[in-house]
Amino acid sequence: MAWAHWGCCPWLILFCAYAWSHPTPVDLAREDVRNCSTSPPHLPVTAVNTTLRLTALRQKIQAWNLSAYIIPDTDAHMSEYIGRHDERRAWITGFTGTAGVAVVTLRKAALWTDSRYWTQAERQMDCNWELHKEVGTTPIVTWLLAEIPSGGSVGFDPFLFSIDSWKSYDLALQDSNRQLVSITSNLVDLVWGSERPPVPSQPIYALQEAFTGSTWQEKVSGIRSQMQAHSKAPTAVLLSALDETAWLFNLRSNDIPYNPFFYSYTLLTNSSIRLFVNKSRFSPETLQYLNSSCTGPMCVQLEDYSQVRDSVQAYALEDVRIWIGTSYTMYGLYEVIPKEKLLADTYSPVMVTKAVKNSKEQALLKASHVRDAVAVIRYLVWLEKNVPKGTVDEFSGAELVDKFRGEENFSSGPSFETISASGLNAALAHYSPTKEMHRKLSSDEMYLVDSGGQYWDGTTDITRTVHWGTPSAFQKEAYTRVLMGNIDLSRLIFPAATSGRMVEAFARKALWDIGLNYGHGTGHGIGNFLCVHEWPVGFQSNNIKMAKGMFTSIEPGYYQEGEFGIRLEDIALVVEAKTKYPGSYLTFEVVSFVPYDRNLIDVSLLSPEQLQYLNRYYQTIREKVAPELQNRQLLEELAWLQKHTEPLSANAPHSTSLASALLATSLAFLIQNS
Repeated sequence: MAWAHWGCCPWLILFCAYAWSHPTPVDLAREDVRNCSTSPPHLPVTAVNTTLRLTALRQKIQAWNLSAYIIPDTDAHMSEYIGRHDERRAWITGFTGTAGVAVVTLRKAALWTDSRYWTQAERQMDCNWELHKEVGTTPIVTWLLAEIPSGGSVGFDPFLFSIDSWKSYDLALQDSNRQLVSITSNLVDLVWGSERPPVPSQPIYALQEAFTGSTWQEKVSGIRSQMQAHSKAPTAVLLSALDETAWLFNLRSNDIPYNPFFYSYTLLTNSSIRLFVNKSRFSPETLQYLNSSCTGPMCVQLEDYSQVRDSVQAYALEDVRIWIGTSYTMYGLYEVIPKEKLLADTYSPVMVTKAVKNSKEQALLKASHVRDAVAVIRYLVWLEKNVPKGTVDEFSGAELVDKFRGEENFSSGPSFETISASGLNAALAHYSPTKEMHRKLSSDEMYLVDSGGQYWDGTTDITRTVHWGTPSAFQKEAYTRVLMGNIDLSRLIFPAATSGRMVEAFARKALWDIGLNYGHGTGHGIGNFLCVHEWPVGFQSNNIKMAKGMFTSIEPGYYQEGEFGIRLEDIALVVEAKTKYPGSYLTFEVVSFVPYDRNLIDVSLLSPEQLQYLNRYYQTIREKVAPELQNRQLLEELAWLQKHTEPLSANAPHSTSLASALLATSLAFLIQNS
C-alpha cells in the first residue's frame, strides 16, 4: 500500500530511504518561500505564529535546567498514525507533515524533515524556526553540539523515544560533555495545556466471536506456553504496541486514525493479566467478558494507563525476567527494567504469533477482500463512465471509493488515507489529494488509486493503475513489466522459512531487465481488523521468515518523475506449495480480486507461464466476485467484470464492448432467475 505512510512509522526504511528523500541540487538551492530578513517578516498566510508557544516552552526548559529539548513525531506506542492529542511536534512548530523532528534551545528552534515536506514546512512555519533539509540523528546532534554549551543537558520524553532512538542519541553525544536527560513529564504537554485535544474516551468493545479466530483465553494460554517453553524462562511479557493488546483480548476502539485501537499496555505473567487502560471506557458487559472482577490467572486486572511505568518498575524489583519486543517498547519502560531482568527480542511473542493467521482468521480475511473487490469494481466502473466527462478530480474520487467501501457489510472506515493520483502526481509515491489541492482525472493520463478498508473481519489494501485513453508504448511496457514482477513473485515456489528479502528480487527482475526499478519495499503484512501495515511480515531485511498462514502485500511499481506512476498491489496468503517431489515448500495465494487494466497490458511480453497464471487468476476473480455482484443485482459491474476477466492470449483481440457484455449478462441473469 501507500508506502509513503511508512515514512512516519517506527521502521524508517521505506520510501524516504530512496529517491524521494534524496534531494537534487536544485531542491537544495531553492529559496525558502519565507522572507525572514524583512521587518516584519514576509510569511505565507498559512504560517503559524509560534512565538508565545516557544516562549512558554523555553520557560519550562529553563525550569528543568536544560539547554535543549527534543520533540519527535511519534506517540508512546510507535504507532504509524497518531492521535490529535499526540501531535506535539505539529503544535509547537505549526508544521503538520507526518515526518520530522523538532529541537528547541533557549535561543533557537529547528526542524529536520525529508524532501517530501520541505515546501509544506516553509509554508506552515514562521520565522522562529530553521528548516534543516536532512534527516537522521547525526545532523541533529551536530547542530546541538554547535548550539548548546559544554556541560549542557538535552531533555526528552522517554515515552516518545524508542530504545534504538535513545541509543543513537546517547552514542552520538558520548565524549561531548553533553548529556541526555529523561523527563517523564512532557514539556510540550505542560505548555499546550487546555488547548490540547482530549484523550479519546469512546467505548472499548469486544469483537463478536464470529469475527475472531480464537478466544482471548486461548491466546493468553498460547503466549504463556511460549514463555514456559523458552530456554531463558521469562516470567512476564510486556506489550507496548497497540495492536498487540487489541489482538490479544479481541478488543477494539478508535483512538488512532485508520486503526481500530485504544491506548493500552499489557503485562502478562504466568499467574496474572494486567491491562493498563482507561477503565471508565468499558461497559459492564465488556468488564464481564474480561473477567475483571476476579484475581485468578484468567482474570484481567485493569490498572490505570498512566501507572504502567510505576507498575513495571515495582514488578522488576522481584525475582523476574520480562520479555519485550524492542521494536515497539519505548525507552520510558526500558529504562526502569534492570538489564539482567530483561529478555529482549526484536519482536514480542504476541507480534510474531499474530502474524500467522489460523484457518478461521484466513477465511475471515479472504471474505473481507471479496466485499472490498465489489467496492473497488464499482469505483472503476463509475470512473470509466465519468472521467471522459471531465467532472472527476482526485479528491472527489478518493471520497467516492471510501463511500463505496462504507456501503459494504461490516465496514469500519478506510484503513489509510487514499492515494488518488492522476498523471504526474502518481509519480509522487506519497501523494494524497486534498480538497484544496488536486488535479482533474483525464482520459489522456494514467491514474493510480491505492486504497483500503477496515472491516470487522479483515483489513484490506489494493492498488490499481488504469488508463482510459491511448497509453504510450513506454507506459504499456512499464505497466506490463510491473505486472510481470507481481506475477513472478505471486507464483513463486520457495523453501519454507525463507526470508522475504531473499525472494523480493523476483518482483523486480522484469524491470531490471530493461534498466528500470522502483524505490520502495515490495510488501508488508496485513491484519484482521488491525494494522494495514502489520509488522513483522514482508520483504524487508528486518522481517521475519515466511510461514504458512501469513498475509503479505505484493506491490511492485514504477515511477517516471514528472509524468506518471504505476503500482499494482495485491494481498496474498502464504500457503503450502504442491511440488513434484516431497518437501516443505511455500507459495502465495492472492486474495485481492480486482482485474488489472487490459488497456495497459502488452500480452506479447508475457511468458506462457505468466499468461497462464494471469488467466487462472482471472477465472478465480470470476468465481469469487461474480456471485456477489449477481446477488446484489449489480449487473453493470458484473458485465464489466466479465469483460475485464476474459482470457488473454498473445494473438487475441480486445474483448467485446461493455454494452455487449452487459446485454449478455442481463440475459444470463434473467434466464437463471426465471
